[in-house]
Parts: sequence; structure tokens; C-alpha cells
Amino acid sequence: MNINDLDIGDVVYAAKDITDDGSMPESTEGETLAQAGARGVIVMKGHIEETPESHVFLVRFEDETLTLGRPIGCWEEDLMSEAG
Repeated sequence: MNINDLDIGDVVYAAKDITDDGSMPESTEGETLAQAGARGVIVMKGHIEETPESHVFLVRFEDETLTLGRPIGCWEEDLMSEAG
């Protein structure tokens, strides 16, 4: 399934370790925000105004206790629709 076909409430998985690029409040640049394979849920979907074909997703990933974390901005290539 194409990630761009998914919508709010759909389950996704981190395709790779997702790290802070310096844009996350209360995080350190380079900090791992979600480990590869972590399960998450899409809470918002949008695009970049200058490039409408570039989709961005806000995803809340589960931690090791299965608690959803804060929303993380992800690009299509950061996500997969099935556990790998």
C-alpha cells in the first residue's frame, strides 16, 4: 500500500530510526524519536505549501510500554504500512 493513501487513524511503522533534526521542542538534535519498526498511528496529514506533492505526517509512535508518545513529523520515506 502507498503511504500517501493512508489517512488519520491508520497504523504505520517506522521504516528506519527517526531522529530529531533539531526541530523538536524538548529534544536534542540527533536524539532517536522512534526506533525502526516502532508502531504508530497517523494523527494528522498534510503537505508542504511550496511543494504540494511532498506529504508530511504527524505520527504518534508507541514506546516499549505501548504508550503513545508525542506527535512526530515524518516524511513518506520514514514510514511503512506493514511491519518489516
